[in-house]
Amino acid sequence: MSTIIATVLDIQSCDSLNIVKFDSDDIILTMMSLELNENITIGTKVKLTVKPTHVAIAKNFSGELSYSNQFKTTIVSCENGQLLCSLKLQYLDLFLESIITLNSSKKLNLKVGDEVTALIKASELSISEVLEC
Repeated sequence: MSTIIATVLDIQSCDSLNIVKFDSDDIILTMMSLELNENITIGTKVKLTVKPTHVAIAKNFSGELSYSNQFKTTIVSCENGQLLCSLKLQYLDLFLESIITLNSSKKLNLKVGDEVTALIKASELSISEVLEC
């Protein structure tokens, strides 16, 4: 699991659905949640998590996508296995892991030093811990 320390910027709620915006090192992230801890309010510092298999990669990307969370990263490690590729990505002090198929890695010709866009759907981001209320 990749972890991201972030601060709650905004919470929009309707019935039991919540859309929460966070700031982490000037990256604005969005999370969709059906349940939200009552201690989570604007200004709360949290630890976010995302599974490596939920971090998609785009190279030389231009255009629009429905992914709420898109930010430029640099590949700092690229390990190809028989079927999968494990990527370690960096943006400033933030590190993420992405696991994609080996075929996708080859198709994109991914290598250490490449700048890629990390893509995370709002529904794939979750709060694992409240750090400061």
